[in-house]
Amino acid sequence: MTTIPLTLSSLQAAYEGGTTPSVIIEQVYSRIEEVADPGIFIHLIAKEEVLAAAEKLGPYDPSKPLWGVPFAVKDNIDAARCPTTAACPAYEYEAVEDAFVVARLKEEGALLIGKTNLDQFATGLVGVRSPYQPPKNAINSDLIPGGSSSGSAVAVAQGIVAFSLGTDTAGSGRIPAGLNNIVGLKPSLGAFSATGVVPACRTLDTISVFALDVPDAYKVFQVAAAYDPEDSYSRTLPKGAMEAAPPVLKIGIPDENSLKFFGDGLQEKAFKRDLDLLQAMGAEIIRVDFTPFFDVANMLYEGAWVAERYTTIEDLLKRDPEAIHPVTAAIISKAEEFSSADVFRGFYKLQDLKRAAEPLLSGVDLFCVPTVPRFYSVADLDKDPVTPNSNLGTYTNFVNLMDMCALSVPTDDRGDGLPGGLTLIAGTGKDAYIAGIGANIHQTATCLMGATGWPLLPLDLSPDMSSGTDEIELAVCGAHMAGLPLNHQLTDRGGRFMRTAATSADYQFYALAGGPPARPGLVRVGEAQGEEIALEIWSLPKSEVGSFLEGIPSPLGIGTISLQDGNSVKGFLCESWAIEQAEDITPLKSWRLYGT
Repeated sequence: MTTIPLTLSSLQAAYEGGTTPSVIIEQVYSRIEEVADPGIFIHLIAKEEVLAAAEKLGPYDPSKPLWGVPFAVKDNIDAARCPTTAACPAYEYEAVEDAFVVARLKEEGALLIGKTNLDQFATGLVGVRSPYQPPKNAINSDLIPGGSSSGSAVAVAQGIVAFSLGTDTAGSGRIPAGLNNIVGLKPSLGAFSATGVVPACRTLDTISVFALDVPDAYKVFQVAAAYDPEDSYSRTLPKGAMEAAPPVLKIGIPDENSLKFFGDGLQEKAFKRDLDLLQAMGAEIIRVDFTPFFDVANMLYEGAWVAERYTTIEDLLKRDPEAIHPVTAAIISKAEEFSSADVFRGFYKLQDLKRAAEPLLSGVDLFCVPTVPRFYSVADLDKDPVTPNSNLGTYTNFVNLMDMCALSVPTDDRGDGLPGGLTLIAGTGKDAYIAGIGANIHQTATCLMGATGWPLLPLDLSPDMSSGTDEIELAVCGAHMAGLPLNHQLTDRGGRFMRTAATSADYQFYALAGGPPARPGLVRVGEAQGEEIALEIWSLPKSEVGSFLEGIPSPLGIGTISLQDGNSVKGFLCESWAIEQAEDITPLKSWRLYGT
């Protein structure tokens, strides 16, 4: 049987070529038998039922981005007519309808294969705290699979499904991705509805996405993200096209005193190698004391948020304590020690810590951390079920408490066959931004996808990176360029970097009088007198153009700029009278070289 790689582009090409979903479904169930890991699924939907769902799709519909795409969901997310257990048989109920996000995926043609195993009640980062047989790590079966979304990650890594849903409160959508050589997308809180999800910490939970590459994970994000009036924590957040990495990128990493690997020298070496790669790609690495973030992370299991987990299982814990995994019960039962006053003190302390971290956030474009600080074996967990779990959350536990988004991407293996991996972290609503950067990082890896043996496909962002109909491209040549003082006037309005470019060879370039900030003047004079001047092309929502134009001072304005490639674009031009008091910097050909 011919095996078709389970990526969205490969499936789309297959369907366009006449392949039917039944062929893919047969491949899925054949792969399940081949992998022979009964710990992946708690509930596997009968093949005949999936075939029937595929038949209802009708003829291939390319307008549906997930048409015929097999997926799985973590078993704390409802799927109609399937049991939901949260990995606790005593908690089991049959879902009447799909969770909001599952329904959206099905509407776009996705085919649900089954419900996956997890750390019970999504409490843990190890993936083995389940009364069901735990899944095996797809890369090395001696290692833990990572949790709590262990089954979802392994199902993707083994090439059983194209993508899967997990949940992420403290890292459960990132740690299993890092341990299984796949992509883990943890969206901004509220981007995904939580309707139909068994809560761990309702104020911090989000559904997450596992996929073999970043474009697939982000496409699922775009489909699934939507405002849900039934979820009081739902909010409307940007979900535009993946953004290209700007030419100037300030990346914050833990400084030497806050970089932790818990004795795993190969993991430390791999992280240093990956940082060297980022610098070679043009990034500026800024070392930051992560202590404020670690202080935030420590609050997750010390007070208010343990009590929040308690609300989900309080009745079951009192009625049938033996039904709950002993480690899970020990963690959540700590809530009984706290008073309501302790909860409010926790809220106040968190706000203080977030304020203390604000200077760190303002000094960088994003953060980059190791996805996992070290690898642990199943035997390690048998000896100590708590410490490894705590250590795994070093770089993940604070993210949702800080209301940030994150993306974990594979990098080359560490030299011992285990996967390398980085996680990018940015402020809420920056999902498209880190997806574009993460996709480029993943492309540098020579590793295969998951444990599938399938090579990573070349990155093609051309359809996504074009401006939408509700956007306008704008060329900038000075203080509005990435990393320069006025760039925020674009990014604050939802502007996204598209590409670098240059004018045609008939422009002169000046440093205008006045400031700060210093501003350039671009004047078209004719090919015999001009040069090709470096530009950046940004895309700005049309709804924001008016307010942007209001802030442009004389003698600058927006006009049509001729480009080196023969095309044209709207951009900054200068009235000719202003150059009398200006400095001619045309020979530099770039504002970034002015003053250096």
